[in-house]
Amino acid sequence: MSDCPLLYLVLGTPGSGRREVLADLIEGGLTADDRPAVLLAESEAPNEFDARLPGLARWRWTGEFIEAALPPEATHVFLILDSRGNLIDQLEVAKAWIEAQGAELARVISVIDCQLASEHPPLLAWFEACVHFSDIVLLNRRDKVGNKWLSDFQMHFKKQFIPCLFELVRAGRLKNPALILEPQARRLSHAFDEEQDLIFTDSEGDESDEDEETEDDEEEIEAVPEEDLYFARRAGGRRAKEIPDIRKYLPPA
Repeated sequence: MSDCPLLYLVLGTPGSGRREVLADLIEGGLTADDRPAVLLAESEAPNEFDARLPGLARWRWTGEFIEAALPPEATHVFLILDSRGNLIDQLEVAKAWIEAQGAELARVISVIDCQLASEHPPLLAWFEACVHFSDIVLLNRRDKVGNKWLSDFQMHFKKQFIPCLFELVRAGRLKNPALILEPQARRLSHAFDEEQDLIFTDSEGDESDEDEETEDDEEEIEAVPEEDLYFARRAGGRRAKEIPDIRKYLPPA
């Protein structure tokens, strides 16, 4: 067995049921030989399902980096992000943290609070960001949501040929937990890929074809990894593609 643990990022809003679903995934999707551990953002309030999360520890996000160490001997590590923090900032620093820890990103899992999404249409842009980075999207909290809304929500992404899987959560449980945890990338984003597409730029920063001839044969062409559209920033520092502030749509902590 490799010494490199499989790492899962778990996204979602407060009350989406992330810890309940994660407990079911671990209990039903891993074997007795696996050694799972869960890292929970320190800002998250205690939850009744915490007792079912093995090796539960807290991690701290400073806004610039993640303060946490991989639990020793763990084979599967589940990092639950801060549900009220900036989603894109956390994903960006998580990428650097994963690389520094020598872990392998198995999958990004988003747990969707369908009731919250249906009540606040402007949050579609926030959930689009989740889906963009996710391999698995778990649709939860559907009791008070109509079938038409649920169908329209899924069709919105199917029309875009989003490669991730959509699965329904029923009473906090999933039909096939092992399938959800299978470390096969299905995300649209390539930000976490070990081998990323390269963009070739000239001395002025303009994109250039790798084999394109230039007036100056000695002009240096630089190859840099393609930047994810959600990570890109404008000249002033703001994100080129912004998403809603989730805190504006949540009750006070």
